[in-house]
Amino acid sequence: MMHIIIKKLNSTEYEELLYSEESHFSDLKSADINPGKLSKTISAFANTSGGEIYVGIEESVSENGKIREWKGFVDLEAANPIFQVLQQLSPLNNNFIAEFLSSDKSLGYVLHLTILKTTDVVSATDGKAYVRRNAQSLPLYDEGALERLRYDKGIKSFEDELLNIDASEITNSSAIIEFLLEIVPTGEPEEWLSKQRVLLEGRPTVAGVLLFSDNPQSILAKRSAVKVLRYQTRQEAERDFLAFDPITIEGNLYNLIYDAVDKVKEIIEGIEKIGPSGLEKITYPEEALHEILTNAVLHRDYNVVSDVQVRIFDNRVEIESPGRLPGHVTVENIAKTQFARNPKIVRLINKFRNPPNKDVGEGVNTAFEAMGKLRLKKPIIEERDSSVVVTLKHESLASPEQIVMDYLKTSEEITNFIARDLTGIKSENSMKQVFYKLRDRGQLEQSPKVPGKKPAWRKPAAKENS
Repeated sequence: MMHIIIKKLNSTEYEELLYSEESHFSDLKSADINPGKLSKTISAFANTSGGEIYVGIEESVSENGKIREWKGFVDLEAANPIFQVLQQLSPLNNNFIAEFLSSDKSLGYVLHLTILKTTDVVSATDGKAYVRRNAQSLPLYDEGALERLRYDKGIKSFEDELLNIDASEITNSSAIIEFLLEIVPTGEPEEWLSKQRVLLEGRPTVAGVLLFSDNPQSILAKRSAVKVLRYQTRQEAERDFLAFDPITIEGNLYNLIYDAVDKVKEIIEGIEKIGPSGLEKITYPEEALHEILTNAVLHRDYNVVSDVQVRIFDNRVEIESPGRLPGHVTVENIAKTQFARNPKIVRLINKFRNPPNKDVGEGVNTAFEAMGKLRLKKPIIEERDSSVVVTLKHESLASPEQIVMDYLKTSEEITNFIARDLTGIKSENSMKQVFYKLRDRGQLEQSPKVPGKKPAWRKPAAKENS
């Protein structure tokens, strides 16, 4: 057996493991589990977002609920059958990390496996591929579901699918003629498109239509536009809060990206929030909006029948891109790794003058840096069942205490409502705790109560001019 590290848990770590919840990213198994059955969980984690398995934790149900017990392997060799299965699960290869856990509080060793997301589809020993959904490992029974997984992982790209439409849709469009006149003046549309492999057997591919058709949305309906929605709320998206009917941005990918960024920027600049000088216009760095929207359009899964959505709230912008993260990309490593689900689209749009993806592969990092320059929090990236959502929040990197004190440099007092708006804190009670902390430091005091006026806080009289 390979050399494996043995890690000794302290009392706190031991208790945390025993009472940890099984989830989309974590599973607990008995040391008596059949290795073949365990391979289903391994397959599910490898095919989805990766995860951790603890082998050697028993669970039973009593009148008082679930009971967990540490019942590890008697020695390291007892886990050999599991390692044999791990070696058999091609193409898992070395996409896992293993260590043994021990504790003075219990006998035996718990095997801790960290399964990494793989580029290829990993099947269990029963020949089926599994995916992780919440705390379950679910089998993919038919070829359609397996095909969906291939698209999810980026093994297969919908950009190469041939479409049953006339070649003139992209050989005689304004988009291709303008592009060639600017970039390849001596190029002939049909010859150039064929060389780029977006015109095959006299038929356009999905990539060809998205890039060079004058109206891709008429051919690839409900999967090639950007929908912009404005909700006048900080809460969840509900139709009652829509400020106006959703706006649909259309056009070839080059125009689509620039037009969508312009429209989103225009709507955001019409939003005001409370600031130290009264109502101020909200500003997000245009680079962040541009890069996140560019990524959402270029790296989305075009096999998913859904448009990119931009949801603009009073305190945040959510950009939802159809399809899960491709290949080995995860939420944790997205800023450090590269994987193009649609390599032809990414390569060819970079040939346009002033391409939207100027620094290929650097989009997420550019967005992070742009938010940081304005002292705003980094974008939040969330992977859902069939999409990726990036949220840009208008929340300062400064502490809530600092934000309150900065506001009081130009205002006599501050209410709980104003402070929550400034800091992004949702709970009224949590905001009170910030006020109490500042009061205890002698930096704040409650303003005298005035009938009909909301309670407020101010700087103590002796510190008003400090």
